[in-house]
Amino acid sequence: MTDAPENSPHPATADLADAVREVEHHVAAAGWDAPVRVFALVRTQAALATEPGLADQLDPTVLAAAQAAPWHLTSIEQEGLPAADDLEELLAGLSWPSSVDGVAVTVERVVLPPDAEAQMPAGTQEALDYLLAHPDRQDVRLAVGVLRDGPSWCAVRSRANDADDQVGQGPDLVPGLVTALRSTLE
Repeated sequence: MTDAPENSPHPATADLADAVREVEHHVAAAGWDAPVRVFALVRTQAALATEPGLADQLDPTVLAAAQAAPWHLTSIEQEGLPAADDLEELLAGLSWPSSVDGVAVTVERVVLPPDAEAQMPAGTQEALDYLLAHPDRQDVRLAVGVLRDGPSWCAVRSRANDADDQVGQGPDLVPGLVTALRSTLE
């Protein structure tokens, strides 16, 4: 497990890492075989300034953390997402107002070792059948967050090692998804 660097170049890296871990933990509590979930990330202090009633909804420890850290982030799950055939299409249809500081997404994927992936059939249905039946497949949940013109953070949990202390983390574990999320903030 990798933690956010203490001397990171952007002041929000540690706060983004905390927010992504919180999102991943929240989604993990609901179990596996879940749909894609999308979260707006907003600076908690700014959200409290525009919506003072939010303070009544937050745990006192969250309020204290927000007062101590200017980049403390609150995640807001987005409901009623537009219909999309896949994650790429969904993300291509999203955009965020300037009041949103970042975005996070969770998605489940099936991965294979490189040698098994190289043997995957070309046809869509054949490839899916091969993937789902392969004895070395791994189910993973990806939680990826990015900030507008700032850092990214990723958390990866495998179904085979489904424990909070077994979640891999780092700034660029899923570079393609980081890039796709960042494009929703442009």
